[in-house]
Amino acid sequence: MATGTAAPGRAQIQERHLRTDRWWLGSAATVTILVAFIIYSTWRAFANDDYFSEPYVSPFYSPCLSTNCDSMPLSANAPIFGDWWSLSPALIILIFPLGFRLTCYYYRKAYYRGFWASPSACAVPEPRGKYSGETRFPLILQNSHRYFLYFAVIVAGILTWDVIIAFRDEHGAWGHMGLGTLVLLANVLLIWAYTISCHSCRHIIGGRLKHFSKHPMRYRYWQMVSRLNTRHMQLAWASLFSVALADLYVYLVASGAFDDPRFF
Repeated sequence: MATGTAAPGRAQIQERHLRTDRWWLGSAATVTILVAFIIYSTWRAFANDDYFSEPYVSPFYSPCLSTNCDSMPLSANAPIFGDWWSLSPALIILIFPLGFRLTCYYYRKAYYRGFWASPSACAVPEPRGKYSGETRFPLILQNSHRYFLYFAVIVAGILTWDVIIAFRDEHGAWGHMGLGTLVLLANVLLIWAYTISCHSCRHIIGGRLKHFSKHPMRYRYWQMVSRLNTRHMQLAWASLFSVALADLYVYLVASGAFDDPRFF
């Protein structure tokens, strides 16, 4: 028996949909940007080179969880994987921010529509006859988003430390700032904004409270997160661009293609 828009009792319309605008532009842009980011991040993750230039470290390689790293004084080094890990250390740490973004409620909508046409746009039916939602493997793993949030907060904290140590010069003396400092600072601010504007974070702060009047501080925090939550989509894209730009900047400086301008 037919299901979906072809199910019995539904209006029988010959056209697949009645939209006349360029409804496919949004999905096409999503696919293009995400594919470009996947290609770039894959190249940088496997490169295992040019990710540190005193005092800047790429967000793709921080923290370093193996001994297979450049010497990065004061940077976040926790070689818990030891020297047996022979691949790029970025392949370890990127699991956590990648998992957070893959399971993000907004990104689910974006790549479901862009890559799977599920559906491609509002009022455009998807090509499948059945729909099971996120109740079966592998999509049931999307429920792990709240746990990836905890790791994302830890990673954001480590990147914040990377910004702090970026207020040094190449000799390790404090009280200096370069253009790279501002690039890393802008990136970590956007990452924090994207992380705490997450729907799961909003729920953790105030989603289970029955009486806001009994929890005035949590209510205030919930209001702040709720305001950020309305910009979650914009913050998702802005932080995606910023993390790629921060890595690219460190790469250009570390490879010698660009000299970091110092302000003081």
